Amino acid sequence: MPELPEVETTRKGIEPHLLEQRIAQVIVRERRLRWHIPEAIEDALTGQHILAVNRRGKYLLLKTGNGTAILHLGMSGSLRILPDDTPAKPHDHVDIVLANEMLLRLRDPRRFGALLWTDEDPARHPLLAKLGPEPFSDSFVGDYLYKLAHKRRLPVKAFIMNSRVVVGLGNIYANEALHAAGIHPARAAGRISKARYAALADASRSVLRHAIAKGGTSLRDFLKEDGTPGYFQMELQVYGRRGENCPRCKTPIEHAFIGQRSSYFCPRCQR
Repeated sequence: MPELPEVETTRKGIEPHLLEQRIAQVIVRERRLRWHIPEAIEDALTGQHILAVNRRGKYLLLKTGNGTAILHLGMSGSLRILPDDTPAKPHDHVDIVLANEMLLRLRDPRRFGALLWTDEDPARHPLLAKLGPEPFSDSFVGDYLYKLAHKRRLPVKAFIMNSRVVVGLGNIYANEALHAAGIHPARAAGRISKARYAALADASRSVLRHAIAKGGTSLRDFLKEDGTPGYFQMELQVYGRRGENCPRCKTPIEHAFIGQRSSYFCPRCQR
């Protein structure tokens, strides 16, 4: 599933092609995605200029003069900028056709993605209203995590993967950030010091920034907006590396299911 770096990579890739462009037509071939694509979206978007391409968590926001289209890539979705005469293939569910003879195409084989519309502040939309801070925001610091985790017994990995705590730390990057901070993923969230949470916040930002710089992680379905893969998977320290030596201490990396998610960690470095 695309995580924050993959979504941010996509945002940065499509933004130059979309800003200030007028939408000439919206073609919806399949409305049955994770949530039904509203019938009103064609009329709402057609004729509008795209004023901004933003991201909130794993959601992409196409801002226009009369509202915002909310896009989610789901498990296998991708966006491509293509000439407007490019034939649609299976799973190419939506085209946002631009007046400059290009289009933005949403492809989603598993149909877990979304295309929704709001004419209000998107921050008030039910999917976005209760999201936690962005990991790059000034509010995502050790003190914040420490106070929120007080007396909580759930594993810290599950804690930081909760989008109400912080957005964008999915399974891959939670594993990597915890390893970088030296924190065992099964450790109770309420039994971690303020100083170690500060280290985790810093590690999370560092891991995510590095992944964005490398174009995201291509695992299974994700490709960048131009169809080429991201390369951060070549630099993963623990994720998917069970039995390999920890790059820090050379102890074999172990695997366990924590909160029903695959977790990879060093039993020596992480405590």
